Parts: sequence; C-alpha cells; structure tokens
Amino acid sequence: MNYLKNQYDVIVVGAGHAGCEAAISCAKLGAKVLLCTLNIDHIALMPCNPAIGGPAKSTLVREIDALGGVMGEAADATYIQMKMLNSSKGPAVRALRAQSDKKEYMSYMRNIIENNENIFLRQACVTDLTVKDGEITGAVDEFGIEYSARAVVLTTGTSLNGKIYVGLRSYSAGRMGEKAASGLSESLKSLGINIKKLKTGTPPRVDKRTIDYSKMTIQPGDEELNFYSFKPNRPIRPQYPCYLTRTNEKTHEIIKSNLDKSPMYKGLIQGVGPRYCPSIEDKVVRFAQNPSHHIFIEPEGLGTYEVYIQGFSSSLPADVQLKMLRTLPGLEKAHIIKPAYAVEYDYVPAVQTTHSLMSKDIKGLFFAGQINGTSGYEEAAAQGLVAGINAYNYLNNSQMLELSRSSSYIGTLIDDLVTKDIDDPYRMLTSRSEYRLLLRQDNADARLTPTGHKIGLIDDCQYKIFTEKQQAILKELQRIKEAKISVTEEVNSLLAKYNEHLERGIRISELLKRPNINYKIIKETDKQTREENLSRDVCEQVEILVKYDGYLKRQEYQVEQSGKLEKFKIPDDIDYNLIEHISSETRDKLSKIRPKTLAQASRIGGVKPADISILMVLLERGIAKKN
Repeated sequence: MNYLKNQYDVIVVGAGHAGCEAAISCAKLGAKVLLCTLNIDHIALMPCNPAIGGPAKSTLVREIDALGGVMGEAADATYIQMKMLNSSKGPAVRALRAQSDKKEYMSYMRNIIENNENIFLRQACVTDLTVKDGEITGAVDEFGIEYSARAVVLTTGTSLNGKIYVGLRSYSAGRMGEKAASGLSESLKSLGINIKKLKTGTPPRVDKRTIDYSKMTIQPGDEELNFYSFKPNRPIRPQYPCYLTRTNEKTHEIIKSNLDKSPMYKGLIQGVGPRYCPSIEDKVVRFAQNPSHHIFIEPEGLGTYEVYIQGFSSSLPADVQLKMLRTLPGLEKAHIIKPAYAVEYDYVPAVQTTHSLMSKDIKGLFFAGQINGTSGYEEAAAQGLVAGINAYNYLNNSQMLELSRSSSYIGTLIDDLVTKDIDDPYRMLTSRSEYRLLLRQDNADARLTPTGHKIGLIDDCQYKIFTEKQQAILKELQRIKEAKISVTEEVNSLLAKYNEHLERGIRISELLKRPNINYKIIKETDKQTREENLSRDVCEQVEILVKYDGYLKRQEYQVEQSGKLEKFKIPDDIDYNLIEHISSETRDKLSKIRPKTLAQASRIGGVKPADISILMVLLERGIAKKN
C-alpha cells in the first residue's frame, strides 16, 4: 500500500468510539488504515455522558478488553470516579461504572492512534463510496479526493444528515459544534442500501460554580477499586464525587406547559428516540404518576467547571430549559454553558449486514456503531472492534469473527441487530441475554482472551498472565473441595459474627456455599487459605463458581440445548418462497435476513415456533433448495 498515492488497506470513516476501535485493531494486526474524521480534535469524544460502563455496558467493556480492544484501558487510565453498581446483588447484574475525564480520555485514545505507524489520520468528510462488481474499492471526500482500499468501515455516529433541534429551531449538525456529514447517505442509497432515521439527545451542561452542592446528596466512588482492563498494575487515581438531586412538581408544571415548543411533540422530528434513555419531557408525560425523577450531577473533567446534568435530556427551548433547571434543589442559580438538544440522523438498519458486520450486498463494506441503530459508547466500541477485526480478515481471506450469543454480550448485541428490525436506538441490557449468568463482567477474560490471543490482539505476555490466573482458579477450586475446616471454639466464635455455626468439620467449598459466607470470612477461619495469598480476582472467581455451581450448570445445559438448533445450517441458496407450509410473514422475514442457522432463524421477530419445526424437517430431508 502507498499512502503517497492515497492507497490503503482499510478506510475507517468516523473517529468516535467505534472508529477508534476499528482503526486500532486493524492497524495492530498489520493493515494500513486511513482514519477519516470530521474534526480531528474530536477523536473519541464523549458527546453525551462523561462515563464508561454501567449495567450490561460494563460487560461489553470487559469483553472488548479481553479481545484486545482499548476502551477499558483508556477508561482505567482516565477515571475520576469508579463505582460498582448493584454490588449487593448477584454477579450477573453487578456493573462497574467509570466517571471519566473527557479531555483526558480523548487525549489518551488519540495518543494510541498517533503512536501507531499504520494509522494515517485525515480531517475529511467522506461523501461517496466507490464499488466495482459488488466489491468496495474506496471512498471519495468532499473535495473530490479519491482514496482506494479493499475494505471500508463506516462508523459515522449521528453525523449522517444530522439535524440538531433546540426547541422549534433546528440546524444541520451531527453534534453541537460539529457539521453534519452530507452526501454519504445518498451514496449508500444509490448502492441499494436502505436508510432510515433515528433520534437521540443530550442534557445541558452547567457551570459548577453556580451549583449549591449542599442541597444535594453526595455520590462518592468506591473505596475498594475495580478496573475494566485485565492488564496488571492499573493506575490508582484520586476520586471525585457526583451528586444527586430530583425534579419536583414545579419542574413538571413548566415541562407540561411548554410541550407545544417541543419538536418531538410538534411532529418536527420523525426519528424514534431511545426507549431506555428518554428525555425529561418524555419521563414526565409517560410516567405522570411519578412525583419526581432522579437527576445526577456529574463532573466532565478535572480541568473544567463544566458539569453534566444526567437524566435531563431535552429538546425544549433554551430559555425553558433554564427555568426547568432552576427548580431543582441546588440549581436555583444555575448558569447553562451548553443547552440540551435533540439530534435526528440517518442510520442503516443492521439486518442488511451479516454477523461479521459486513454488508450482505457489498463485499468489504462494514458498518459499526450508531449507524447500525445502536446507542451508547460501549455498544459502538464493541461493534467497531469486531468490524475492524473482520475488515482485516476480509483482506486476508481469513475466517470471519462471528461471536455467538452464548459466548458474549458482544455476540448477543450483534445477533440482535442483524436478526431483528430495530425501531428505536438499541441499548444493551442484561435482560437481553438469556445466558447472563454465564456472561458476567468478571469472567470476560475466561470467555474471550483465548480468542483475542488467536486473532493476534492479545500478546504473549498478557496471555501468560491470563493462563496463570486460570490455573490459580482451578488449583484453588480443587484445594477447597478437599480441605476441611475443623470445629473449634475459635472458628465458631468467628462464624457467630456472621450468624453461622458448625456442628462438625466441613469442606471449605461447602462452607463457602452458605449465603452469609464469603472468601474474606474463609480467610479468617482457615490458616491455609490465608497462606495461599491469592489475588482478589482469583478469590472472586472461585467464590462465584462455588456459590452458583447449580445455576451455572443449568445454564450450560441450556446453551447445549440451543446449540442443537445451531447445528442446522441453512443453505445460502434456499428459496423460502418455495416453502408452502410456513406463514407469508415468516417467508418475508427469512428472505430479508437470510439466517445462517435454524437458531438464528428462531430469534427473528415474527418467526413462529411452528415454522421453525417445518424448516427443521425440510432441512433434514435436504429439500427447499432452488432448482
């Protein structure tokens, strides 16, 4: 490849969270990458909340790290608060959340990009794609400059024909302070790709010097730190608090009396907004029975007095936003730095892609992030990593990385996108995974690090650390299944503090199964456990594997059973229109999505179990193929 002649292996369009992961993974594997962005100073920008993680999303970040991506590493390096959510609940729903310093995060990610000699940055708006015989050949920018490449990854976020709304006023932009990307949507349409519209929004930013924090509830970080990356020696940084306030009757009155000034309620915005992250006006209307709603006050970083008002997304006029804000305890004198706004943008329904995130119709063209109909930095980064890996695999005629639902949240996310029609911006939730007890944030390395090493994104040094940890877990599991704790007065005295008592000697593993007992208590009662001096991560894994053994085995059985449908491969040349005994709706859905297995077919919305049974019989007989 020759960058002097604008020739590259891969072109990545967009440098948000999806674009960064796509470009870095491709480049680390050895491809020459052109990374195009509308604004080079906005690489890895957090245009919405200044945080990484949360329910389900933390699992995505850990999985990204286990595969060799960089989001977890960047979040660990730039956090200003770490907090484990749902810490009192079971491991399947625990979720790490990092409050990030936005500027530091961007700087950290840009430094990774600029220190990779295989990545070439360019501030340019890509307006056209070039295709020959159904294969991508490159891209063209707004100045008519042509770039050639055998693979293109589109990670355009909310930029495609983006339009921002503040009240009934609107202007062309993908994000406030950044122009919209024009031309590319039209190019995609000309290539036969279906385009639709979605909507999202963001809250106002306020000057922290105008906030009275004494009227709010402090939300500190954790004393015992957890991290995203499985790499050792994560940085210990000072932590800074967030704060909690609430809306009230006066807030709601202002909102209700100004709904006629909302572009959503006036019908100016056609795109559907995110169901699980509604605007404050949507909350007040949809949940009218609630007298108030939580509002979190989050710092954007250490070098700024800009503060993010979490839970207060709005598209109402700026003057109305100010009136609403000043009804909140502690924000009576608030000064708005940036008003809240809604943005409507084009996206490409992901049913037009395969599980590799490559277009079904144009070879070498990949889509990742919000262009696929998702919301969230973590969802975008996960898709970007997979698209980047597969762009490299495509160049080298290697097997595509297609993660299963039973292997990861990333696999669940992508399977949902490519098999279901998305009506609103998709957000990953723990409830979306039928295997969430197996797919926890704490064991992402056990599930995916071997894959990351095989791909080439996990180096031998990191893989050695991983294998040593797994060996330590197995060794300790075996030890506590054999070692016993004897009944002594001292032991029962210690256990009494936790409402436990021993009548006889008991294996350590049996004691650990009790609800009130954890590894810290085991160390108090057993000298050998103390002497083992195991890491917190190893103890955590052993405790989970022992306590939830029965549940884990039950879910493993479910995976095994569902795997039977995965074994039924559907031929590429099957003609569903020739199958008389399935419903017309099922025929249309299967023809549109073209699942690879019967398991994938069963997850398509509108496909009935009876139709799956008929397909199974036909596949076993080897019929229903084109003549």
